[in-house]
Amino acid sequence: MADDTRPLSVVARPTTDEIDRRNLDWYIDKVVQAVVFICGISAIVFVIGIFVFVTAEGFGFLVDTFDFAEFFGSPRWKPTSEYRTTYGILALIAGTASVTGLAMLVAIPFSLGAAIYIAEFATGKTRETLKVLVELLAAVPSVVWGFIGLTIMNPLIIKTFDVPVGLNVLNAGIILGLMAAPIMTSIAEDALKAVPDRYREAAEAMGATRWQLVFKVVLPAAKNGLLGAVLLGVGRGFGETMAVLMASGHSINLPDSIFDSVRALTATIAAELGETAVGSDHYRALFTIGIFLFIITFIINLTADLIVRGIRKG
Repeated sequence: MADDTRPLSVVARPTTDEIDRRNLDWYIDKVVQAVVFICGISAIVFVIGIFVFVTAEGFGFLVDTFDFAEFFGSPRWKPTSEYRTTYGILALIAGTASVTGLAMLVAIPFSLGAAIYIAEFATGKTRETLKVLVELLAAVPSVVWGFIGLTIMNPLIIKTFDVPVGLNVLNAGIILGLMAAPIMTSIAEDALKAVPDRYREAAEAMGATRWQLVFKVVLPAAKNGLLGAVLLGVGRGFGETMAVLMASGHSINLPDSIFDSVRALTATIAAELGETAVGSDHYRALFTIGIFLFIITFIINLTADLIVRGIRKG
């Protein structure tokens, strides 16, 4: 009887090709990680770079010419006056606030209503179709919305309300509200869908109707996300430029009614920056407005992000 001394198992050694392939996969993995890291950090770098650039351009005005009381308390924006230049942005702030406030009155009911219907009532193809349409609506360029305000809303407002000019707070507010509604709808719908299903099941087990389920269970549970959606809509409206420039009338006024023409902060920068001498007080004042806008929109977006994450400060 032959003595069989062969090993029970033999571990196959990797070939040269397999080793090279593993090394290549390792290098590819490291390269992909580096690219993803660079792409992720680039957003932070770009934001910091933009803020540094805007601050550097407006720093001279802040040091030499800036008058806090005049800048924020005067409605007289006359940077090219031959007698006395004034840099008051109160009327511009009032115009921006009035347009944004009216836009939120338009956008909030539409966006929350659409989000509730998509999340709680629509099913199947209807839900998917509506979600796609909302996303397509968000992709419409702002200049197209501006043309709608200029060519459609303008004569419609003049004819309906018998006013001399249809480019006013009402026009810009409606257009801006329609622009802000899609992003608010998407975020609000995500907040509603994030409510655990066990809440709905418990309410239905207690005999709640669909509307009672929505208003007494789902909406209170999703209030942080809904408030965050509203704040993001405010930030969207506060920073909009082209549509507001075309639909608001671009007139420096402290508005008394929704039929007054106004001028927004963003529209002022867009309209005047290309015609100012680089390095002049007017040029640097426009960048100072940009600093103010950057700070306001940053605060709004940061607050919205914290609320969406459910973080509250007592």
